[in-house]
Amino acid sequence: MRADFSSANLADIDLQGANLAYALFHGANLEGADFSAARLGGADFSKASMKRADLRGCDLTETIFAGADLTEAELGGVELFRADLGGAILRRANLRAANFRYANIHGAQLQGADVTTTILRETDLTGVDLSGLDLTTTLMPRGWKAAGAAK
Repeated sequence: MRADFSSANLADIDLQGANLAYALFHGANLEGADFSAARLGGADFSKASMKRADLRGCDLTETIFAGADLTEAELGGVELFRADLGGAILRRANLRAANFRYANIHGAQLQGADVTTTILRETDLTGVDLSGLDLTTTLMPRGWKAAGAAK
């Protein structure tokens, strides 16, 4: 049985290093939550409010963030392999050195995000507005051509 925190108010909770793989956080308030170094693979954060959440050091493989608000969240260096971030809000988020290989980021909002050395290889960028982002050190999909991105 998976832990179910759906719609719970867990703002500012400290869950550092917790094992919450496959847990359900659908629609939960997780603003300011500290998940650093937690095991969250396969967890479902769809439609959760995660503004300013700290996810550094987490393996987020196959984690679901569809429609989640990750404004100003800390995701630097995280593994997002095959994660679902469709429609997620990642405005001003720290995505430095994050690995998005094979992730779904259709329609994600990345305005003002730090994508320095971020890996977007093998990621479908359909519907993602990358304008204004500094992509000079970002590993982009093969054949990708900048359209409005900062150089």
